[in-house]
Amino acid sequence: MSSLGKELSPDEIEFTNAFNHQRRTLAGFASCYDKNELDIVRDAFYLGLARDLLPKAYNPIANHIVIDSTVAILSDTSEGITAMITRARTSDKWKKMVHAVQQKAASVGSNLESIWKPLEQGRLEWLQAINAAHPIKMLLKKALDKDNALKSLGDVSDAKMVWIYVLSLNISKLNEAAIQWSNVVQMPHPTQPLNDYNVALWDSRKDEWAKLDLGVQAAAERGGSTLESAWDA
Repeated sequence: MSSLGKELSPDEIEFTNAFNHQRRTLAGFASCYDKNELDIVRDAFYLGLARDLLPKAYNPIANHIVIDSTVAILSDTSEGITAMITRARTSDKWKKMVHAVQQKAASVGSNLESIWKPLEQGRLEWLQAINAAHPIKMLLKKALDKDNALKSLGDVSDAKMVWIYVLSLNISKLNEAAIQWSNVVQMPHPTQPLNDYNVALWDSRKDEWAKLDLGVQAAAERGGSTLESAWDA
């Protein structure tokens, strides 16, 4: 995109407006649960840009889509976008359209791949982390429920700390922070935080915890989520 303070050219304005029009589609990455779903969002983003910027490249794809009765049947359902993109990809003009969109973006200094990749990678990393930490989250919540402590701020906070630590084990940028914390709490087995758990050592006021906690929060944001929503899920 254009640098700050520079007057935009007509082409840059056109692209910026089209890009902004597709932000809602792009934000769909945060609702994806695997690579296939992410690919659907990416391609819907490309298709939307083509519609607004490159009608000659878009129209053959649109015509290819509308003749498929399955797309029409599913258009008002949660499967509508998937059906539309799946059909669009079968067009022999699909790859040409995607390339045209990428070239159009490049002509105004925008790299769509560099915009999309961080979203995809952030989401996939977060999904891996929450899936790996799901068993211990369920174990912790079951223990809280058994002790009638689900509404105890202190007990819930202690449980969340353990869960957040396990999340960090699956976030590559936090490898060092996770090791530091396991040393702080004298964890004999870094992948098993509940073994020889000493609540007195798990002090959220410690500097090492702030680094870990903020790092996991940042990973949640990169994945289009928050710690609270992931804990409540």
